[in-house]
Amino acid sequence: MRLNKRFTALTLGLGVALLSGCSQLNQFMGTEDAVNYKSTVAGDPLSIPPDLTQANRDARYRAPEGTTTFSQYAAAQQERGPNTGAQNILPTVDDVNVMRDGDIRWLVVNRPAEAVYPQVIEFWGEQGFTIQTQDALAGLIETDWAENRSKIPEGWIKSALGSIFDQVFDSGERERFRTRLERVNGKTEIYISHQQMVETGTADNSGWKWTAGKEDPNLNAAMLARLMVFLGTDVQAAQQKVAQAQKDAAMPTVEPVAPDQAAITLGESFDRAWRRVGVAIDSAGFYVEDRDRSAGEYFVRYLDTDTGEKIEQPNFFSRMFGGKGTSEPKTFRIRVADQGSSSVVSVLDANGQQDNSDTAKRIISVLSTNM
Repeated sequence: MRLNKRFTALTLGLGVALLSGCSQLNQFMGTEDAVNYKSTVAGDPLSIPPDLTQANRDARYRAPEGTTTFSQYAAAQQERGPNTGAQNILPTVDDVNVMRDGDIRWLVVNRPAEAVYPQVIEFWGEQGFTIQTQDALAGLIETDWAENRSKIPEGWIKSALGSIFDQVFDSGERERFRTRLERVNGKTEIYISHQQMVETGTADNSGWKWTAGKEDPNLNAAMLARLMVFLGTDVQAAQQKVAQAQKDAAMPTVEPVAPDQAAITLGESFDRAWRRVGVAIDSAGFYVEDRDRSAGEYFVRYLDTDTGEKIEQPNFFSRMFGGKGTSEPKTFRIRVADQGSSSVVSVLDANGQQDNSDTAKRIISVLSTNM
């Protein structure tokens, strides 16, 4: 956390008092992962779902017409009989479960993807994010960068200064989340991953710079628990399901196929390897254009910045607001091939041919790091 420069003089005078007024943050899962995001980009207001605009069609939600006394209105309501819809108010559901493989957690929702996808978009808006990109065909939703304001100390000074305090302090961290939906056996699987940027001082202490941070599986788990609650699961049940999801102690082996090939052997069957490669793609931040599970292929776009060619890229804040570089990423296919008890992960070019170029090898290296 650091102070914005234009408020340095003010905050130095309040520093000691602020530290003495810090209070314990509310934490969703009982660990050090409280979240309260404020997006760095403003988005369009959320629209009211169509089903919520139909309430005025139900006589129970309409004001009585004409002049009437309360006793007459109550008698009329009693004649209509008991409220048969009461049991449908804020119902809890039990069709959302948590699965786990190593550090990977995901949700299995017994609903069609068409019903879940718009709910996930609405969920991120409620968490304080704006949506940067969404692709219904690929089942992908990515938020803009947002600041976790819960990492800024609480206290009576913050309450007193209100919006001025928000301008004074900066947590020095930004996150954005990616949600991926997949259809599996008539159900919808939901995966959440995130990228982090951390503001750090330069080596000569002359300023600040943004550097990539490390993904936190516990933060992904916290967001999964919140999504479960949003989808209708009881709060305590969501916490228990996420916490009790059993971790597989045996991590898969990852070995290169050959020194001259952009391929690795993953010591897992196809289903698990497909899932792990998908999560690695999300964590690496590759843009997924499409995927074909039956062929075992992810279609991704990747910009190789290690070719030696000079590429002008927008800085961190420019990327927040849609800035683009001078070079466009190329399309590749990442194939997961079943080999019985193991799987081979390789890179193909846009035409589906084996690609063993230096760029393809770097793609495999990035995926291996995120597995």
